[in-house]
Amino acid sequence: PFIAIARHLLAEGYSAPDIYANDVAAGFLLLEDLGDDCYTRLLDGPTPPVAEQALYEAAVDLLIALHRRAAPAELAPFDAATLLAEVELLIDWYVPRQRGAAPSKALRQSYARAWRDVLPLAQRVPNALVLRDYHADNLMWLPARAGARDDPNGVRRVGLLDFQDAVRGPVPYDLVSLLEDARRDVPPAIAAAMIRRYLAANPALDEASFGAAYAVLGAQRNLRIVGVFSRLCARDGKAQYLALLPRVWGLVEHDIAHPALAPVKAWLDREIPPDQRERAP
Repeated sequence: PFIAIARHLLAEGYSAPDIYANDVAAGFLLLEDLGDDCYTRLLDGPTPPVAEQALYEAAVDLLIALHRRAAPAELAPFDAATLLAEVELLIDWYVPRQRGAAPSKALRQSYARAWRDVLPLAQRVPNALVLRDYHADNLMWLPARAGARDDPNGVRRVGLLDFQDAVRGPVPYDLVSLLEDARRDVPPAIAAAMIRRYLAANPALDEASFGAAYAVLGAQRNLRIVGVFSRLCARDGKAQYLALLPRVWGLVEHDIAHPALAPVKAWLDREIPPDQRERAP
């Protein structure tokens, strides 16, 4: 999958790592090194060489360009059944840690019902190539690639990593991944400006439908992450991921405030009320 998506991105003119050689049977790739300047390193440095907003604008412009092109036909669909299966990781791994017992069948069914009520809203926007983990840790800054005649928007300045799980799904998903980052706080003003930037470049999108889909996908992604981080702790002994949960729960609460998420909010407020969610100190 990594080879297939990399070749697609390279053929479309994006800065995925070039594949110099591969031995799939042995599990080896010889890849281009895109350097050390990932977004996270630049943004967390003492004197960032480029403004935070400029980095995010470049990342959003890449998504705008990417979504104007057809996704590879062989990609799996990121449909409601897949989204539901992913968000059930909260039930599988967070609830047992929270309650000290396995979830009941009734609890699992009520959670699934709440999500079935809202997931259709995520499908009321166009589909495109979704890279899945499009956030600061996986984006590289490559300013030397700016200025190409066939790259007027400068999207080649943004190097892409970790895209082997790509699917064909709703266009807000990667924007959610970028702006609702589990590992760093994106200033609300920048997040709002980036959503406006994306919508301004796509005037055919219905803003209300896009906003509802964005909130649904944000809640889905963030509750999945709560489940994944709980699994990393319980199954793999990686307790350090629990330190990220206060931020992720904060993102969940932001998403479920949208009226479209009323059934999921009601379920969470009843079964995992705010005082049972991790809080930032």
